[in-house]
Amino acid sequence: MKFETKCLHEGYHPKNGEPRALPIYQSTTYTYDSSDHIGKLFDLSVEGHMYSRISNPTVAAVEEKIASMEGGVGAMCTTSGQAASLLSLLNILKAGDHFISVSSIYGGTINLFAVTLKRFGIECTFVSQDSTDEEIQKEFMENTKAVFGETIANPALAVFDIERFARLAHKNSVPLIVDNTFATPYLCRPFEFGADIVTHSTTKYMDGHAVQVGGVIVDSGNYNWENGKFPEFSEPDESYHGVVYTKSFGKAAYIAKARVQLMRDIGAYPSANAAFLLNLGLETLAVRMDRHCSNALKVAEYLSKSDKIEFVNYPGLEGDKYHELANKYVPRGCAGVISLSIKGSRENAVKFIDSLKLASNEVHVADIRTCVLHPASSTHRQLSDRQLHAAGITPGLVRLSVGIENIDDILEDIEQALAQVD
Repeated sequence: MKFETKCLHEGYHPKNGEPRALPIYQSTTYTYDSSDHIGKLFDLSVEGHMYSRISNPTVAAVEEKIASMEGGVGAMCTTSGQAASLLSLLNILKAGDHFISVSSIYGGTINLFAVTLKRFGIECTFVSQDSTDEEIQKEFMENTKAVFGETIANPALAVFDIERFARLAHKNSVPLIVDNTFATPYLCRPFEFGADIVTHSTTKYMDGHAVQVGGVIVDSGNYNWENGKFPEFSEPDESYHGVVYTKSFGKAAYIAKARVQLMRDIGAYPSANAAFLLNLGLETLAVRMDRHCSNALKVAEYLSKSDKIEFVNYPGLEGDKYHELANKYVPRGCAGVISLSIKGSRENAVKFIDSLKLASNEVHVADIRTCVLHPASSTHRQLSDRQLHAAGITPGLVRLSVGIENIDDILEDIEQALAQVD
């Protein structure tokens, strides 16, 4: 099936006389014919659902759909994108381990990596994705276990060179994890460029309607967990009566361990209703992304011609620093998020934002409705000036998430708001 068809038909396959729409299995528990069958479930020797903290039929259907969309062997949904980022790393790192991340990623993720994981004894080194291979190679250590990046960074709009970082990661026998939230699998499938694990905040474009918070981890099935660097996959897990994940699950070892070990213990699993709402968004993802991309490019072109704008970051623009990488990794379009800097003080940026009438001033992005935010005052407020600079955020930076309204209405709103700026 082509991608647009997968959005509608993968995951849930109704049989004769069953509901056409994905049902909401609003249940925490499941019944079985025998104790022996329950024992086999806990032995992981038969498929099925044990408890809704680990899996649920509605959520499982959505997981299957997303895995198919990304081209992976399996997926696990979480309660948020932050939970997905956290569990994707905790599945392979422990106290005393180290990983590398590019610095131009979402501010909340920077805080998770630099502060919270450090409290767990896990160290992160941030690198500029524009650094040379030699400079990045120097940051790898004996205890380095992963590399992390975002396909399109939030809100710097830097395009991640997936192929290059995959090569560096694999040279050092570690996996590459890519947050594919902004691109979605419609615009980019990181596995095709060498990534090993993909994460998403499904709260964003996958849902698209600002109705539920969620995340997902997708396993490519391509990484060799038996290379000697990850014994937790290739040696018995005593917390799960000695199961060896690579032997029992083969290519799906990573995602199986994430579910039966981490999700079992941490319990950051979404509800059936949240998955049902997410599925509605996934069904129209391809259609929405086309409109987001076309509208955003027109807005970016309009803003780049204004004498009140210091700069516009949008990889779809010719002349943008990441335009060449965008042509390689997201040739269909660069999603709907633009970052721009208003000339003058921070106050000018705030005045522009507060003067918008159609666009909503909100702590969100990737909604069907146009929304706007001042990152330095909100989502990235916890970062130091040095971290803000590394993430590509200036005091006057505005994050504009272009929706799917009529483009003329969006441009008129921007025009009248700019008129209020000195």
